[in-house]
Amino acid sequence: MSSLPATMTAIAISEPGGPEVLAAEERPLPAFADDEILIRVRAAGINRADAMQRQGRYPPPPGVTDIPGLEVAGPVAAVGARVRRFAVGDRAMALVSGGGYAEYCAAHEAVALPVPEAFSFVEGAAIPEATFTVWPNLFERGRLVAGETVLIHGGASGIGTTAIGLAKALGVRVIVTAGSDDKVATCLRLGADVAINYASEDFVERVLATTDGHGADVILDMVGGDYVARNYAAAAEDGRIVQIATQRDRRAEIDLRQIMAKRLTHTGSTLRGRPVAVKAAIAEAVRAHVFLLFESGAVAPVIDSTFPLAAAADAHRRLDSAAHVGKIVLTVGA
Repeated sequence: MSSLPATMTAIAISEPGGPEVLAAEERPLPAFADDEILIRVRAAGINRADAMQRQGRYPPPPGVTDIPGLEVAGPVAAVGARVRRFAVGDRAMALVSGGGYAEYCAAHEAVALPVPEAFSFVEGAAIPEATFTVWPNLFERGRLVAGETVLIHGGASGIGTTAIGLAKALGVRVIVTAGSDDKVATCLRLGADVAINYASEDFVERVLATTDGHGADVILDMVGGDYVARNYAAAAEDGRIVQIATQRDRRAEIDLRQIMAKRLTHTGSTLRGRPVAVKAAIAEAVRAHVFLLFESGAVAPVIDSTFPLAAAADAHRRLDSAAHVGKIVLTVGA
C-alpha cells in the first residue's frame, strides 16, 4: 500500500435530510481484508437505498461505513493476501454494503466481477445492484421462464430497465408500469411489449385485457401498500409475486382468498444486509447466466445521467425528482 494515499475524498451525510446534507470530506483510505480488493473508484451507481440512508430511514448494517454507495467500478488498486480472482490493474465492478461514494472502496473478491470488455466504468457501476436484484428475484425466486408474461412495476427505474432487458433477452413477454407518457414511450423503445401509465390507467384492467384474461405469471413489485391486492388481481393462476421494496407502504390489507383461489406465491428478498456467501452465490449466478448477454450486446445498462463525485447532491436531486430513466451514476477522477 506504499503507493496509495493515506486519505481520500468521500461524500458524507452530515445529518438526515435532503440532498444538501451530502458534502465532500477527507476520509482515511478504507482498510481491506485478505480476501478483499481495493478498487480505485471511477464510477459509483446511485440507488434509492442511498436516498433512504441520506434521509435517516435506512442505516448501514453494523460494521459498515457510513459513506453511502452500494456499487462501484474501477481499476483494482490493491489486493488482499488471499485474493486469487483479481490482480492490480484489473477492471472490476462490485456490489458493496456501503462506501461507494469515494475515491477508493473495498470489496470482497467474491462479490466483484470483471467489467465486461465493451463496457465503460460508468456502465460497469450501473450493473451490480440492479442485476444482483433482478436475476435472483425474477429468475430464481420468481421462476420466470421463456414464454411467460412478467409485470414489472417501475419500468423506467434502474431495476425496471434492467428487468426489461434481461426478460426480453430470455424470451419473456414484458408488461411494465411507468408514471408518465414519456416514460411509457421509453419503456416501449427499450423492448417492453406493453407499457401502462399508472397515473392514468388501471394496470389490473390493462394486464388482464392484454393477456386475454390470463394475467401476469410473475410480478416484480417495489411499491407495496395497496399494490399488493391489485397485484393478486392482475396475477395469473399459479402466479408468483416477488416483493423487492415497499416504496408506498410496508403494510397491506389483503384478501387471502385471492391467494388460495389462484394458488399464488408471494415472496421477496432484501440484498444489502445479507451475508457475503449469499451475495457471492448471486455473483456466480450472474456470471454464469448474464455475462454472455452483456458480452454479446444483448443486454446493456441504461444510463440516465452522470454527475461528478462533488455533485452528489445534484445527483440525488435528480433521483428524488423521479424524472430519471435507468441509472444515475457518479464519476470519480479522470
